[in-house]
Amino acid sequence: MPIYEYRCHDCKRRVSIFWRSFGDLENENVVPHCPRCGGTNLTRLISRVAVLRSEEGRLDDLTDPSVLSGLDEDDPKSVARWMRRMSREAGEDLGPEFGEVVDRLEAGQSPEEIEETMPDLGGGADWGDIE
Repeated sequence: MPIYEYRCHDCKRRVSIFWRSFGDLENENVVPHCPRCGGTNLTRLISRVAVLRSEEGRLDDLTDPSVLSGLDEDDPKSVARWMRRMSREAGEDLGPEFGEVVDRLEAGQSPEEIEETMPDLGGGADWGDIE
């Protein structure tokens, strides 16, 4: 069930039209109508494609070793880019603390400097003791 975007030349708006099937698109007797003004003077636009993935599919992508390409763990800005990418892949809001840490990394602060000024980060766990 495709959704296509059109430019309506009557009302000068970009509109989305939902089609019941691809067969309707190929049928010359079916003419798209603008849902705003009812006009038929439409031009189909090229639009972005959205792909829905399951949580399992997103998590599988995170385990792909190529995800680490371009990551320089000694460069805070590189780490920040990687963290933003991982948060998008996770598909969840990781909260204001996460955003602050990434912003500070992008500004060039080291993880150590951030940890000093945010001692409760990570629930106060001492990560140095974890093996």
